[in-house]
Amino acid sequence: MTSELLADLEWRGLIAQTTDRQALLDQLNGSSTAFYIGFDPTAPSLGVGNLVVLLVMRRFQLAGHKPLPLVGGATGLIGDPSGRNEERSLNQTELVEQWVIRIREQLSKFLDFESGPNAAVMTNNLDWTAPVSALDFLREIGKHFSVNQMLAKDSVSSRLESGGISYTEFSYQVLQAFDFLELYRRFDCKIQLGGSDQWGNIVAGLDLIRKVEGVAAHCLTIPLLAKSDGTKFGKSAGGNIWLDPEMTSPYAFYQFWFNSDDADIPKYLKVFSFKSHDEIISLIDQHETNPGLRNAHRELARELTTLVHGAGECEAAERAAKALFGQGELSELDERTLESALSQLPRTTIKAGDPLPTWVDLLASTGIVDSKSAARRIVKEGGAYLNNSKVVGEEFVPSVESLLYGRFLLLRKGKRDLAAVEVL
Repeated sequence: MTSELLADLEWRGLIAQTTDRQALLDQLNGSSTAFYIGFDPTAPSLGVGNLVVLLVMRRFQLAGHKPLPLVGGATGLIGDPSGRNEERSLNQTELVEQWVIRIREQLSKFLDFESGPNAAVMTNNLDWTAPVSALDFLREIGKHFSVNQMLAKDSVSSRLESGGISYTEFSYQVLQAFDFLELYRRFDCKIQLGGSDQWGNIVAGLDLIRKVEGVAAHCLTIPLLAKSDGTKFGKSAGGNIWLDPEMTSPYAFYQFWFNSDDADIPKYLKVFSFKSHDEIISLIDQHETNPGLRNAHRELARELTTLVHGAGECEAAERAAKALFGQGELSELDERTLESALSQLPRTTIKAGDPLPTWVDLLASTGIVDSKSAARRIVKEGGAYLNNSKVVGEEFVPSVESLLYGRFLLLRKGKRDLAAVEVL
């Protein structure tokens, strides 16, 4: 598998840059090699964008190499200037410590930390950064860095052009290089992976290892993923898509993939799926022949929701999606799943104890029709539904007994347009 790893990554569009491609290939083919990717705790959860590099890490381990996932307890206190036009607000130490714990738990789901010599080892750069005094750091590490070269890095030069950069963020590349050196010393780590925006920081680590230890290390960067319309991958209309189920529900996570733009699906299948090349090509062919069936969307949503949240949550998300459109029983959904599914819809709220309005008034208040007269027309035409039951009569008023879990109503006009009502 090792000999095929780089070819597979190339086919999937997951290689942006390498230092010496042949030397890297020789290293991977020679023996099981320790490698790392760093994740800074800048939020309480990793986002779906982190899946790109996370799953590359998983592919390396499946090919026989040893992952050293690093959570930046130290660098998370500083902030990476890459891709930013202004200084980052520094988070409190206690908050970063909490985020480190949460992100370490998330990372543990994607890698094998128990089996064999290539079992993953979790690392935290605070372990080797905190004990070093500022004076020792400047003498032993800082002396190996040329300010001229540091200024030439894209992450720094772009910030200088846009107004300046603090010494704190300017020093980030030195700290990241120190990480690579320490992981080499502790675990014989010879490869760093990262997003293509990390190229300058990664190369700084390669140079430091060469100067201090006199050995050659390697790196591979992964392209930053963008949607077909040019916007940033990892966001939906509701905001960021997180891996934490408390921040983005499994249902919303499933729907993010299922509702992906048709033009993005071939690329997403290659980047995220662990299916074989032939299986992916078959799905892409089906998709291009009849995108309306959404078979490729569904397969991708199932695979990734199962990977991130488990088979049970994936099945619940699919049941909820079917039930919303009358292909299953709403009453069979648990309250958490139903609440999550309805939270993605246009909605209106009613104060507890107030009488329930007519179906027409409720639909109009959700905003999915322009007026009450439009809602009445839907009823007349037979396209009005409450909890998947047809509504007859413009003055129909839902009963209290219709409230699902005593809180929710599902409104539908026609086959596809849904809205929700919640009693608060």
